[in-house]
Amino acid sequence: MINPLKHSLLALGLVFASGAIADEVKVAVAANFTAPIQALAPEFEKATGHKLVASFGATGQFYAQIQNGAPFDVLLSADDTTPAKLESEGATAPGSRFTYAIGSLVLWSADANYLDGTDAALKAGQFKHLAIANPKAAPYGLAATQVLDKLSLGEAVKAKLVEGQNITQTHQFVSTGNAELGFVALSQVYKDGKLSSGSAWIVPEALYDPIRQDAVILKPGANNPAATALVEYLKGPEAAKVIESFGYKL
Repeated sequence: MINPLKHSLLALGLVFASGAIADEVKVAVAANFTAPIQALAPEFEKATGHKLVASFGATGQFYAQIQNGAPFDVLLSADDTTPAKLESEGATAPGSRFTYAIGSLVLWSADANYLDGTDAALKAGQFKHLAIANPKAAPYGLAATQVLDKLSLGEAVKAKLVEGQNITQTHQFVSTGNAELGFVALSQVYKDGKLSSGSAWIVPEALYDPIRQDAVILKPGANNPAATALVEYLKGPEAAKVIESFGYKL
């Protein structure tokens, strides 16, 4: 026979236990990592019991928001310099910074026949608009300018550039046909080893500086178990499979 008092105490204990683990982690996510974090979030929540709340945008904009007191617990940056800068400014939990992905740049067109896997269409210059992300706020935009400079095309395409506030808006310019082609993150157009749509030239890594994407726990998340759990989850094998499926390297 079940002791009612014991049963009630057990139920109460479960409530407290679930309350203890059901923490929320607010994550500032670089726009290029939108699709991967959307795929990872339900698995993280299932594995840990925590809730992940993501905001997406340009890394430079997140830096400004964090400086102004935005209550993010974790930053998933599009570069390694922003987390390092925040760390040097005392805005992070000590020892929490690590590289969660290495990004790849791709020249992409929504037209399946526009690009042939090389830079020929870029060099031919027959397009009206070439989209890139704001190089001052988005590391993929900076990488795009490095590629154009390495190919000695910077001046030739200058009048044709359309600039997105972040890599998501840049992708939208191309996907809607407002720009015939643009430099975007491979993760935006790639899944499980193949392009999801359109045509592309995967830019050789020698043409731009490595896009090392670092994560860091910010001061508001220093004592948040959900923030610690997320960082540990991103370092694990299950997360690695998902991240690599979007074309990132680890």
